[in-house]
This record gives sequence, structure tokens and C-alpha cells, in this order.
Amino acid sequence: MTGWIARELGPDVPLHFSAFHPDYKLTDVPATPAVTLTRAREIGLRAGLHYVYTGNVHDTQGGTTHCPSCRAPLIVRDWYRIDDHRLTEDGHCPDCGTQIAGRFDRFTLANQFGNRRVPIALPAQP
Repeated sequence: MTGWIARELGPDVPLHFSAFHPDYKLTDVPATPAVTLTRAREIGLRAGLHYVYTGNVHDTQGGTTHCPSCRAPLIVRDWYRIDDHRLTEDGHCPDCGTQIAGRFDRFTLANQFGNRRVPIALPAQP
């Protein structure tokens, strides 16, 4: 799959491998082992994809965006938290100048959501 994505869609397409956690009515299936996500991420990187992530687990390495040219860590994440953000305002690596794929306008560490997503306010019921 990762080879096809790199070849047919391009190396800048982000790919996320998310862990399954048993919950609610599906508690008889085991959680995805972290090593499985790490292995899947490594396969994607070896296939030439630039932005491969692990999700739904605490995995700083697997959640970090690295520069595809110099491999410098640019956006360091753990779960839903952003711990570091080093991109220039126009989305370039500050170390080597490579343009990073994506949209990065209007982001600041001060306006991130932190450990939880911001809930959507529902309209009051009559």
C-alpha cells in the first residue's frame, strides 16, 4: 500500500496509522500493539513517503513531522499535544529551507487545543 501511495499519489501525501483501542461493545478484540504501528510507519518511510505518522498512542517519534531533506524535527507531537513548532511562517524548514507540504497559516502554540479537542457547542433544545 505504501509503495502504491508513493508512486501514484506522491511522497508528500500524509499517511496515518492509528491504534485500535477496545471500547464500548467491542472489548473482546485486543488493542493494536505500539510495535505494529512503528513497523507500519517504518515501511511507509522506506517506501519514500515523507509524512508517515502513528496515532491514537503516545509516540513522540511517530507523531513528529521531520524535514524530508535534512530530517530535522519540525513539528513535535505527542498524542493531541504539540510540543514544538519550528516551521517558518511560510512553511519552510528553518535549517535547510525546504518547503514542507501542507498549510501552516495562522498557527501559534498559544492557540492550539492542548490535550483535548475543543467541544462543539450544540444549539439548545426547545
